[in-house]
Amino acid sequence: MPLSRRRFLLASGVTGAAAVAAGAGAVSWDVLHDAATRRPLADGTGILVIVTLYGGNDGLDTLVPIEDPAYRTARGDLAAAAQDVHPLADGLALAPALSGLAGLWNAGRLAVVSGVGYPEPDHSHFRSMAIWQSASPRAASTSGWIGRWLDATATRTGSSGGDPLLALAIGPTLPPLLVGEHAVGAAVPTGQFAAPGGRAGELLRTLYRPDPADSPLRARVARSGADMFTVAGALGPVLADTPERAAGTSGQLEGAAPGGGDSGAAGGAGDDGGDGGDGGELGVQLDVVARAIAAGVPTRVYSVSLGGFDTHAAESGTHARLLGELDAALTRFDRALAAGPRAGAVTTMVYSEFGRRVVPNASGGTDHGTAGPVLILGHPVRGGCFGEQPSLTALDDGDLRVTTDFRSVYATLLEGVLGTEADVVLGSDARLPRLAFV
Repeated sequence: MPLSRRRFLLASGVTGAAAVAAGAGAVSWDVLHDAATRRPLADGTGILVIVTLYGGNDGLDTLVPIEDPAYRTARGDLAAAAQDVHPLADGLALAPALSGLAGLWNAGRLAVVSGVGYPEPDHSHFRSMAIWQSASPRAASTSGWIGRWLDATATRTGSSGGDPLLALAIGPTLPPLLVGEHAVGAAVPTGQFAAPGGRAGELLRTLYRPDPADSPLRARVARSGADMFTVAGALGPVLADTPERAAGTSGQLEGAAPGGGDSGAAGGAGDDGGDGGDGGELGVQLDVVARAIAAGVPTRVYSVSLGGFDTHAAESGTHARLLGELDAALTRFDRALAAGPRAGAVTTMVYSEFGRRVVPNASGGTDHGTAGPVLILGHPVRGGCFGEQPSLTALDDGDLRVTTDFRSVYATLLEGVLGTEADVVLGSDARLPRLAFV
């Protein structure tokens, strides 16, 4: 029996929220600039930038409890030298590679939230990241927390499908974070984009033809597939003109993917004192965000990411380089915003699905852990230390105990940056304490 497109979609299991995500559009700079011209974001409107560190960032090698005697005992060769870190407050310090962020701390524009996690931690990358992106630690959810914010916004404005430009993912894929039950964000590809050609292209075009028997979700998947060819043909020249092309850094995007391995870019903080140049692939993504914000694109939430943090072996050099890349990208982004009129509206959150174990393993790395720090930065941020740093001696089977529920961070951002009552997104979990970083 010939393989119909409907049978293909059924076999591939593309249904439900996955189909909605697959149906989300890829938008070009033409679309963004048109929106910025016709309906620019009002001055002073809060903007949230979410930076996801895929792989499980080692929080004890990021926010270092340098004055805790148990730190050097537990960490051994992975412990940072006291003379190399950047002191903050409360006995905490930033890793040596985070010199640019140390400058933001000194300027009062960096908040560090200690011990962040969720109840009954799970060491699985997939489950833990699903929990962080859905804000649903106990039950599986088909929507992301920003997706539910999109749903609420669509309901409030009377738009059944919402506005996909309200939340943008920079890169080729749309994370579950931005998928709601009724509304979804959009993706902004970076670099060149080409649809399959030859026989494979012909077969895909056949699969994406309309089928009257399709359900609405499957029809949407088909439309997205057809749109891929339209985007490739019509928007290729536009995508070639994105900021990373102009900066000559597009080659750094090769092979990069959320949750993937090391992006291959150098680490550091550029002219802020590190050795990471322009921030590599994450720097490219944040360049796109900075350009969109400066243009007045009507987007309230941006999602970017950096992978490679699953440091099970030889962690020292790898993690220092990744932190350097993060530092360079964030400090460059801060400078770009400071040069424009909207810096006072932009708040950036940096998180990972979990931290690492306290004691290193035999391979000079660290295994999957639980609690870790969240970084909040930007001109609207009240700098300082928030939450309680977990004890290094009162562990839970070798893991740090969670001292700050991640939904407290989300509730604070929803209300303080996006101007939305937290219970609309978090339900009864919105009763958790707020934090005073905005």
